[in-house]
Amino acid sequence: MASTYTPLGIEKMATGENAGTWGTKTNTNLDIFEQIVGGFTGQSIAGGAQTTALPVSDGSTGAVLAHRMIEFTGSITGNQIVTIPLDVQTFYYLRNSTSGAYTVQFKYTSGSGDTFTFSATDKGDAIVFATANDGTNPDIYTLPAGDVTTGGTQTLTNKTLTSPKIGTSILDTNGNELALLTATSSAVNEITLANAATGNGPIISSTGETNVDLNLNPKGSGVLKSATAAINISGKQSIWVPATAMYAASSNGCADIAQTELTAQRPEVKSLDFDASSDEYAQFSIAFPKGWNEGTVTFQSFWSAGSTNTGTVCFALQGVAVSSDDTLDVAMGTAVPNTALAASGTANDLMVNVESGAVTIAGSPAVGDDVFFNIFRDVSADTYNADARLIGIKIFYTTDAANDA
Repeated sequence: MASTYTPLGIEKMATGENAGTWGTKTNTNLDIFEQIVGGFTGQSIAGGAQTTALPVSDGSTGAVLAHRMIEFTGSITGNQIVTIPLDVQTFYYLRNSTSGAYTVQFKYTSGSGDTFTFSATDKGDAIVFATANDGTNPDIYTLPAGDVTTGGTQTLTNKTLTSPKIGTSILDTNGNELALLTATSSAVNEITLANAATGNGPIISSTGETNVDLNLNPKGSGVLKSATAAINISGKQSIWVPATAMYAASSNGCADIAQTELTAQRPEVKSLDFDASSDEYAQFSIAFPKGWNEGTVTFQSFWSAGSTNTGTVCFALQGVAVSSDDTLDVAMGTAVPNTALAASGTANDLMVNVESGAVTIAGSPAVGDDVFFNIFRDVSADTYNADARLIGIKIFYTTDAANDA
């Protein structure tokens, strides 16, 4: 009686057969069995749309279908079908390592039973069981591979991910970027998200070290908004101080406020006029918002010339902070000039000096102080030979709180 073979190629020898070769054949059977239990092999399916049959190799090692793990490889340019004979019953660990956005279907050679298919974008792994449960229409069942597969797309329901590592982005259901992630080596600070019970809002917090800022950075000219309204955030702010909010100093003061009409129903200029012959002073004070960081300030001066002279004009600023119950008879800080600006040569043009260097406020500024300023024309640093008409100045300061709460 001749030998028979299992669907995966193991030889079943008949009584009295193969005298003198039982050892060799048994060793081959053991090798095949070892392949079936834990063997790994690759199968190229490169090319256009096609069907690749995995045949059995009776009594010989090396048959692709007689391996536990099969890796599909090659560049595919069409949908692929890989088949096994109708009587094969085992489970496989399949890996799709092909390149090309096409499907790879694993099925029996014929029949209408269930099959398994890697989608066009699924370059991952799968565990399947070939059931051989019907001689005509056997099924290929997909077995669960744990909570998360090693590749491809999977929907997770009621799964707990403990400290998962996420790459550079999180995508929405359409595959579009929902959030981008940037890793920092040796990071110790992070954000913590907390939900809330009825009547309370969820929380986004900085966590890590003892004192950690929370940085929210709009892009370009964008602003930070709450719903549709812009949020006031800490940083550089400005205050406009018109000449009408200033007064000429009692000693070496500039001229009192003047109003100049150029043409009826057009802008009229209210200004303090500063001589060209000597430094003249005006004063004003500001009670800065509580959010001010009590640091240095800078300024720009806005002025006009009443003639066609093209000489330069330079203004300087100095200040001192006074707290409640402190004396007002206190010296100003060091004066800081802005860069002298040449008049345009056209009478009544608006001229704006560039922002000055940092002005240090004397008197150890504190929350709630009134800050007094001297603004004066620094004639030693300019060349304009007539009155410079100061319209106002813009003071820049820095806040370290979003509001005065």
